[in-house]
Amino acid sequence: MTRIGFDNEKYVKLQSQNIRDRISQFGGKLYLEFGGKLFDDYHASRVLPGFEPDSKVKMLLEMKDDAEIVIVLSADDIERAKRRGDLGITYDEDTLRLIDAFRGIGLYIGSVVITHFRGQSAAEKFMKRLESLGVRVYRHYIIPDYPSNISLIVSEEGFGRNEYIETSRGLVVITAPGPGSGKLATCLSQLYHEHKRGIDAGYAKFETFPIWNLPLKHPVNMAYEAATADLDDVNMIDPFHLEAYGKTTINYNRDVEGFPVLEAIFRQIYGESPYKSPTDMGVNMAGYCITDDEACCEASKQEIIRRWYEAACSVREGLSDGSEQRKIELLLASIGAGPEDRPVVGAALARAEETGGPCVAIELPNGQIVTGKTTSLLGAASACLMNALKALAGIDKKLLLITPSIIEQIQHLKVEHLGNHNPRMHTDELLITLAICAVTNPIAGRAIEELSSLRGCEAHSSVILSHVDIELFKKIGVNITFEPRYQAKKLYHK
Repeated sequence: MTRIGFDNEKYVKLQSQNIRDRISQFGGKLYLEFGGKLFDDYHASRVLPGFEPDSKVKMLLEMKDDAEIVIVLSADDIERAKRRGDLGITYDEDTLRLIDAFRGIGLYIGSVVITHFRGQSAAEKFMKRLESLGVRVYRHYIIPDYPSNISLIVSEEGFGRNEYIETSRGLVVITAPGPGSGKLATCLSQLYHEHKRGIDAGYAKFETFPIWNLPLKHPVNMAYEAATADLDDVNMIDPFHLEAYGKTTINYNRDVEGFPVLEAIFRQIYGESPYKSPTDMGVNMAGYCITDDEACCEASKQEIIRRWYEAACSVREGLSDGSEQRKIELLLASIGAGPEDRPVVGAALARAEETGGPCVAIELPNGQIVTGKTTSLLGAASACLMNALKALAGIDKKLLLITPSIIEQIQHLKVEHLGNHNPRMHTDELLITLAICAVTNPIAGRAIEELSSLRGCEAHSSVILSHVDIELFKKIGVNITFEPRYQAKKLYHK
């Protein structure tokens, strides 16, 4: 069973108080740039065992009467229909999803800002759609030579051209569907407009990783580098903080490289900068809430291994040139770890060699590893899932919960009527069938009830699984990896 290494309750309280203190520091108004995911931060929950994926939202709910949310979206991303890699939906669709999600838990959505606007037709259409839904929309424009031309940026021809965002609360959370949306520029533009109006306002940044008060080579921070290998982010000691205070803190290259420009903009607006370093701008308290450093180190090592497998599969699928994989290999080498340090890998590969076909292994919460092989009725993922549920429910592995005749009828439907080439049941089909059988078979019902016990479990497949099976494992919270190889020797694998 995974050891808890993070005090989530303490985190929510400390984080909320730190943000309140920062609001007071700036006279009652704070623009808080939110990096990473507000909802479903599963990376943080994997490397900090005990961190709840919705911790940031819980923190905001502690302050919901004082907070409003502004969603920032680039017109260029709308125009090229940019998609979120994890959800597969476009950024404009995700904006609507986020609005619904925030409203659904009682958080106030103030408005949406369309950045990099220059009359793009898709952006115009989306703005009209938002306005028809009762959402306020503002336009922010491209500033030539941003961010180097400070005198132009901080002028009526720069930030002054942007529409002033009407806000009504002390904490304005600036978030976005993904990176590159223009969150920082939106915050700075608002500071310019607020200053012109004689309103005291400040800026801070909420970025969970890297954790500024952990060592540079701490596995938690290195896991962040693995997660952002495609962005070329590199953790580094904050030289500005070291010079100003004589203390070593950790930040990442983009914030360190951009700080001199940011500091110059602050001076242009206020006459002086409120911050002496990028670390000063942050409000992250996660480092103070680690209760078991060893547990977090081990969890982070496993995360880096998972990221290596993900990168290796991307190379095999033709989605990457291998640079991400090589970067993560260096991270693994630096902590003295390798793919073989993932217990389910050896179990899956040994079973695959024994059977001569694809196999999947899952490690249960008690440390037991169960496997599943490909059969005429079930794929390896479905077989392993069934065996895992039986083990968790204390059901004899040999007991049939679904009669073969039922599976055969489903196979007949798939192949003869729906045109599928693979007759074996996918994981989602297995669970639906098992749920139907539970109506007349209480033992099948016992197996279904154990699904929640699989959340957070580790799994590995000897081959790249189908999209259907991958999505099912994500839904039930199983952290699955794959060998970078396909089951079949063909060119098209969708």
